[in-house]
Amino acid sequence: MPEKPVRIPGPDHPITIEANPARVVVTLAGRVIADSRRALTLREASYPPVQYIPRDDVDMSLLETSLHTTYCPYKGQCSYYSIPFGGEGAVNAAWSYEAPYQSVVAIKDHLAFYPDRVDRIAQD
Repeated sequence: MPEKPVRIPGPDHPITIEANPARVVVTLAGRVIADSRRALTLREASYPPVQYIPRDDVDMSLLETSLHTTYCPYKGQCSYYSIPFGGEGAVNAAWSYEAPYQSVVAIKDHLAFYPDRVDRIAQD
């Protein structure tokens, strides 16, 4: 089996991670999934910014581990979580890099949510 490529962020594919000073709240079907004042904003190349929320600020009892995985050459192996009470629209709604590459190690023990698979990712 060939090894997966590992790439380092740089000018051709920049990645920055900064503390988000705002409160970030993720909701679905009127329930709070995550509520954090410690989120990290990851900006990658031309993609929209993503909020990575510490696992301690996520109600993990509402999530279910998915069998789905993906790989990013800049961040590593990615695991997914579904939100069962959200139905089909909330399948694989959140993701996490359990052992991210050193260049993005700050997102370890954090989860991110797809905006179109939850009702709202609010920042205030």
